Amino acid sequence: MPIDPRTTALVFPGQGSQFVGMGRALAQAEPAAADVFARADYLLGFPLSTLCWEGPEQALNDTVNTQPALLVHSVAALRVLQQRSPGFRPACVAGHSMGEFSALVAAEALGFDQALQLVLERGRAMQAAGAHCPGGMAAVFGLEVDAVAETCARVSREVGAVVQVANDNCPGQVVISGEASALNRAIEILTADGARKIVRLAVSIGAHSPLMQPAQDRLTRAIDAAGLSDPQLPIIGNVEASPLTSAGAIRCDLQAQLTSRVRWTESIRAMRTAGVTTFAELGAGNVLCGLIRRIDRTAVTLAIDAPETFGALVA
Repeated sequence: MPIDPRTTALVFPGQGSQFVGMGRALAQAEPAAADVFARADYLLGFPLSTLCWEGPEQALNDTVNTQPALLVHSVAALRVLQQRSPGFRPACVAGHSMGEFSALVAAEALGFDQALQLVLERGRAMQAAGAHCPGGMAAVFGLEVDAVAETCARVSREVGAVVQVANDNCPGQVVISGEASALNRAIEILTADGARKIVRLAVSIGAHSPLMQPAQDRLTRAIDAAGLSDPQLPIIGNVEASPLTSAGAIRCDLQAQLTSRVRWTESIRAMRTAGVTTFAELGAGNVLCGLIRRIDRTAVTLAIDAPETFGALVA
């Protein structure tokens, strides 16, 4: 039996969910999805669809390609849902980091063409900021976010360099980000404090930290030029984990997104408190489904990324 849209949130994945082959089955089976990939190829001036479906993996994992690829796959899934069930109106939408731009398209606060150009610029800006202000990131397992944040703040003061919580993904999974000296010292202390595992991420940027300020400034200019509309659905923003119900509120959230913590745990809890019982992840993979189940084991999660996965959403 299809789920109730009134208690359903659509959520959209961010960087790290990409994989070679993403969206191919959907585009082959659904003209609405194929149209989104074709439109992206035209707007970008190169075959992003081929990169998504055939790789090479190294090129797909380049942030300037990853971010558009994730947006395109998510919007392709969204368009299929809208075509199959035109009256499906979810309670709210949210996206993890880059996925927030997919959520903006779902809420009609941003057109697909605009969103595609913005995430392309976002990737380029982050890459340039990383070259200018190198940094790193690490996933910390087994410690709660408040303890990790306190350690990062103390290390930043002691070392005189930036390190902070970048992603509060779920209880026991926190990503930290910052300059190498501070990041290394924070890892030492968190290991001594009982972290179950700490994994250095294969990146040379300090995403969601002050190291991204040059990228944030560049992205903010692009957002101002693109323009935003008032959303037609509530969006739960990354920065404050609260509803964004106007173009002005969205603009404020996006103006701080690259330098601020992704409050994913708080976002999911806010949606649960508002009555959401089901979370449908539209786009590549099921990373968010796994995080959501760690946040609230009673939540229903659905990964919607291939033709056969839409049955639970549409009659």
